[in-house]
Amino acid sequence: MENINKKAISELAELLEKHQLKEIEYEMNDTRIRVVAKGPEVIPPGPAVLPPVPAPIPEQAAVVSAETVSAKENQVKSPMVGVVYLSSDPNSPNFVNVGDMVGPGQTLCLIEAMKTFNPVKAEKAGKIKQILVESGTPVEFNEPLFILE
Repeated sequence: MENINKKAISELAELLEKHQLKEIEYEMNDTRIRVVAKGPEVIPPGPAVLPPVPAPIPEQAAVVSAETVSAKENQVKSPMVGVVYLSSDPNSPNFVNVGDMVGPGQTLCLIEAMKTFNPVKAEKAGKIKQILVESGTPVEFNEPLFILE
């Protein structure tokens, strides 16, 4: 326990609270830190409960279709938990847009984690078919961000 960086744990807890996440995990070398939000105790509802109302889909988020599901090998997924940014700053254009051709190693977006901006790069060449996230929103590990054609 003495090898664990207490500052890293504090920063993860701040990110968790700031972005209202349920949990956040960070791994580097042989160290893995996971922080889980403690919520109120939930009492299971009785049998006469209305079904939950689905959350609204953000305007830019794409609805998952059978075609999208079959194209899983063409998904670019988040390598970490954090906040996604589609441009380097609010006044700059997005790194990529739907229809853009990208090459291996090209930056597609940034993910902020622990006050560090980490580039997400294309692993292969292709055309941006869909952008599945909005800039400034939290993303989970392995969450699909883009679909390449």
